[in-house]
Amino acid sequence: MLITSVDNKKIKRYAMLKNSKARYKERLFLIEGMHLCYEAYKNNLLVDVLMLEDTNISFNYDREITYVTENVLKKLSNLTTPSNIIGICKMMDNKEIIGNHLLLLDDINDPGNIGTIIRSSKAFNVDTIILSDNSVDIYNDKVLRSTQGMLFNMNIIYANLMEIIPKLHDNGYMILGTDVTSGEDVREVKCSRYALIMGNEGNGVHEEIKVLCDKNLYIKMNSACESLNVGVATSILLYELNRGHNE
Repeated sequence: MLITSVDNKKIKRYAMLKNSKARYKERLFLIEGMHLCYEAYKNNLLVDVLMLEDTNISFNYDREITYVTENVLKKLSNLTTPSNIIGICKMMDNKEIIGNHLLLLDDINDPGNIGTIIRSSKAFNVDTIILSDNSVDIYNDKVLRSTQGMLFNMNIIYANLMEIIPKLHDNGYMILGTDVTSGEDVREVKCSRYALIMGNEGNGVHEEIKVLCDKNLYIKMNSACESLNVGVATSILLYELNRGHNE
């Protein structure tokens, strides 16, 4: 099947998925590129594939592929130079907190930071990421690209952190925050069941959430550097917590 018109009914419906409200109404989102499509396919999330005419798919996709012209691909793409493949995915239906290693994100807004954090979370054995309701949409195209497909391999949920942190505490999780002046060196901390909280790029963790922490951590570094990007800081903390757990 070849679609040549941007006014095609299917194309118009999929183009609307570039809008957040439409994505959540349809429970579908767009991805671009062969690697992302393959990761979505492996995790049973890929429901449709649109590919530039005269292009071949490089993995064993077992459904019909819709071929499109370049102008149709540009209609769907968020990139200046579109990839030759766009996938339509169903949203992940994650609702439960699983595992002993949790990461809570308090209003993280930068898509690049979220992407870095998701990749590091997978690398350092975080079981569940819990985003506050005001954090960036994980189905934002910039987030999807920056995760390099790791989004599909993580248990990620949205929740009200003020409501969920006391429940985590009651269930035996050590609630960990960060504090550069009175925190404990993360290299000295060992805990098998934790919930690490990281805050907004500009404002950090909300004060009402800070007081719920059992312990605060800090990263020892050169005194000439006052702070780290939240994506970098989260990656270092998760690495150290994972190392401490495995030693």
